[in-house]
Amino acid sequence: MTDLSQLEAEISGRIAQAADLAELDAVRVAALGKSGSISELLKTLGAMSPDERRERGPQINGLRDRAGQAIAARKAELEAAELDARLAAERVDLSLPAPPERRGRVHPTMQVMDEMIAIFAAMGFGLAEGPDIEDDFHNFTALNFPPKHPAREMHDTFWLPEDANGERKLLRTHTSPVQVRVMQAANGKLPSWIAAGQQPPIRVVIPGRVYRSDSDATHTPMFHQLEGLVIDRTIHMGHLKWTLAEFTKRFFETEAVVTRFRPHHFPFTEPSAEMDVQCDRSGGAVKIGEGSDWLEILGGGMVHPNVLRNCGLDPDEWQGFAFGLGVDRLGMLKYGMPDLRDMFAGDPRWLAHYGFSAFAAPNPATGLS
Repeated sequence: MTDLSQLEAEISGRIAQAADLAELDAVRVAALGKSGSISELLKTLGAMSPDERRERGPQINGLRDRAGQAIAARKAELEAAELDARLAAERVDLSLPAPPERRGRVHPTMQVMDEMIAIFAAMGFGLAEGPDIEDDFHNFTALNFPPKHPAREMHDTFWLPEDANGERKLLRTHTSPVQVRVMQAANGKLPSWIAAGQQPPIRVVIPGRVYRSDSDATHTPMFHQLEGLVIDRTIHMGHLKWTLAEFTKRFFETEAVVTRFRPHHFPFTEPSAEMDVQCDRSGGAVKIGEGSDWLEILGGGMVHPNVLRNCGLDPDEWQGFAFGLGVDRLGMLKYGMPDLRDMFAGDPRWLAHYGFSAFAAPNPATGLS
């Protein structure tokens, strides 16, 4: 016969001496496991006589229960001690700075557009906007595009299906239709909310999205333009040249910018010109304000008399100039982005590299972050 008191003392001693949960589990298996000492005693009950089973059964079962309770109590003690040790070892040092959080970035297109608007605002220009979906009159006819002009063809323009009146709207190919709307509003032909009630003299810039059926490293089907319009009684090409020369100096943040104007043709201006900036193309980068190369960056000219007439203004009384700049291309040039298509690919890695922080110190040239 096994001495239950002696066995209980041995098991209790081993439970108390267990230094960690692994040792305690070994004690549990040795006592209560399938082949444990207490489990082996329980197996002997079947061979006993009824009288012996009535006597020994409660004793062995009581030993099993007390051993299980002792193991559970010791496990709770070891778990609490282990938790205290972890808390002491893994204590948070509140004196350390918090880990950096990922923040959104300002897209280069929006950054450049804000820079351009800020520069022209400092020159006294207001802001005008118009719809992306235009009609033929505002996008072409009012701007002196003849009926068979290539820009009216399907390969260059996104035309929409005919409406109930048989008219086909289009996605505007430039922001110039807003010039028409501004001049019409100034002449009282349209509600004042379209151009904030502009009256001659007019001095506005017009930023926005435009659409053309074209796609390569320097062209995308949707891109951004900023146009300028000045209407007054004594405006001439000298005003246009000074305005654009001053803009390029502030935009590229250097007084060393050298510009030149070349004769060109645009249906809505006469005379028309393209403006180049002097640059250095050596070394795989374009550096503005140095070198002996030239780079065309914008076009403009004096508003064509036909455009003034189409907008209800008398060309014998009013004259002015207009110009247009590609926002995305100027951003590529200023900040060294090689492919225009990347600007619209939606890749967060690209934006993390080329994007701008909304919390950076203001740029002294524009007052923007």
